[in-house]
Amino acid sequence: MSITTVFMKLMGGMGVTVLIFILTLLFATPLGLPLCLARMSKNKILSGISGAYISVMRGTPLMLQLIVIYFLPYYGFGINVSAKYRFAAVIIAFSLNYAAYFSEIYRSGIQSIPGGQYEAAQLLGYSEVQTFFRIIIPQMTKRVIPAMTNEIITLVKDTSLSFAIATAEMFTMAKQIAAKQASLMPLMAAGIFYYVFNLIVAQLCKMVEKHYDYYRI
Repeated sequence: MSITTVFMKLMGGMGVTVLIFILTLLFATPLGLPLCLARMSKNKILSGISGAYISVMRGTPLMLQLIVIYFLPYYGFGINVSAKYRFAAVIIAFSLNYAAYFSEIYRSGIQSIPGGQYEAAQLLGYSEVQTFFRIIIPQMTKRVIPAMTNEIITLVKDTSLSFAIATAEMFTMAKQIAAKQASLMPLMAAGIFYYVFNLIVAQLCKMVEKHYDYYRI
C-alpha cells in the first residue's frame, strides 16, 4: 500500500473523527445546562434523578456506554438495527456522557457567583429568568472556560473509543492499516493528527477565554 493510499484512508478517518467531535459538542454543550438546572433544583425527585444520571455517566467507562447504547435496541427491545446506526450510537453515547460532565462544570460556575448578584438583579427589577440569562450565564461562561477546555481536549482523544463498535474514525483506520502493513507508521501519523487537532482546539479555547477576560487591563 502506497503512502498516498495510506494518507487518503487516514484522511477519511480524520473526517469522521472531526464530525464526531463537532456533533458531540453541538448536542452535549446545550444539554448540560438543563441537566445542571435539574441537579440544582429544590425538587428532591428531579435533583435526585439528575444526580443519579450524572453519577452513572461519570462513574462508568465511556466505552461501556457506547456498547450498551449500540446493542440496547436489539437486546432490550428486539429491534434490528443497520450498520448505519453505529455512527448514531457514537453520537448519542458521547453526547449523553459529555453532557453529564459539562453539567457539573456549569454547576460549579453558577455556584461560584456571589449571592449579591441575585440580590442586585432583584433590586433592579429583573425577573428570575432575566437574572439567569442576562447576569448569571455570561459570568458563568467566563468562569467555566478553563474547565471546559480540558474536557473538550479530552473529547478529541476520546473519539478514538469509537473503534469499540467498529466506527471507521481515524484511530480505527490507523489500526487496520498498521495491522495489514505490520508497521507503526499509520499509528504514529494518527498520533500526530490528534496532537495537532488538540493544539488547534486549545488555541481556539484560549481565544474565547481571552475574549471573555474583561477584567484584564
